[in-house]
Amino acid sequence: MLPVRSDSPNRGSRDRTLGKVEFPGTAFTRLVGCRLPIQLAAMGGGVTTTELIAAVSGAAGLGMLQRGDARSLGERLDELADANAVPCGVNFVPPLGQDDEGDIELAASRTRLVEFFYADPDPRLVERVHAGGALACWQVGSGEEAKRAVDSGCDVIVAQGIEAGGHIRGATALLPLLATVLDAVTVPVVAAGGIASGRSMAAALAAGAAAVRVGTRFLATPEAGAHPDYVAALLAAGDDATVVTSAFSVGWPNAPHRVLRSALAAAEAFEGDVVGVVTTDGREQPLPRLAALTPSRQVSGTVTAMAMYAGEGVSQVTAVIPAAQVVTELAQEAARLLAAWGR
Repeated sequence: MLPVRSDSPNRGSRDRTLGKVEFPGTAFTRLVGCRLPIQLAAMGGGVTTTELIAAVSGAAGLGMLQRGDARSLGERLDELADANAVPCGVNFVPPLGQDDEGDIELAASRTRLVEFFYADPDPRLVERVHAGGALACWQVGSGEEAKRAVDSGCDVIVAQGIEAGGHIRGATALLPLLATVLDAVTVPVVAAGGIASGRSMAAALAAGAAAVRVGTRFLATPEAGAHPDYVAALLAAGDDATVVTSAFSVGWPNAPHRVLRSALAAAEAFEGDVVGVVTTDGREQPLPRLAALTPSRQVSGTVTAMAMYAGEGVSQVTAVIPAAQVVTELAQEAARLLAAWGR
């Protein structure tokens, strides 16, 4: 059994039960239209569910959808609309074929923010976003990339430090990178990488970020689609539990990523070419050893030897609690620390 906090409200209660968090507006919240400066990281492989996105947006953050999915983008956007996930955004990864102009225009016409990752900033894609009526965002790993993104017309920048879980664009720690990016651009900058507590959120905001981007912490929520074995491994992880590698490259070659050290060891020790099965629309497909796919509930097999992505803040993930409560607790602690720092 996964540990669930005894003080956790019922699933779906969201911030009506938790109470409204008072938090000063930032350039990000004013631009995007959410009340709290927290963005859900758009995680692929089926772990970022409609329910998770709606919970984050409903708790006054910004929910994010990852484009990569077997289902059509329109169908998933319909689900978000039915769940009243407002505001929300969509993330595209062009190197994985997620650069269809029709999809980008559709996302821009139905969400507040369209975001790109792991590709050189492209003015053509930004123009498509603006033509559809949305804000354009680029996740970067260097100050130079941030400059190029703004020159391409982006309205928001995500500065991703090497502490981040999943695929990593740069090689610089978050706080030095954040300083470089803030000096390079004038648009709102979101800090990403290892943020899993209100303390780390407060540090990023005090350093000048307009919001924080959180991924790993939201995997351990009832709304997320992460496989239970994956969640259990996250909850058991200590301070030195992650490693940057390029090992899980089947499906996304030559792309550094941060995973649980235990997953890499298990994958290296695994004997055979197929580590499990992934079920999509009732169809089963073999999952190769060292596949880049995130282990969701649609996966079976030796999950502990799969790509269990995690950021350096994973040791602060100690229990499964509702996503709305994650948003609220992050904001409450950050607000308390920032208020104390200002006295």
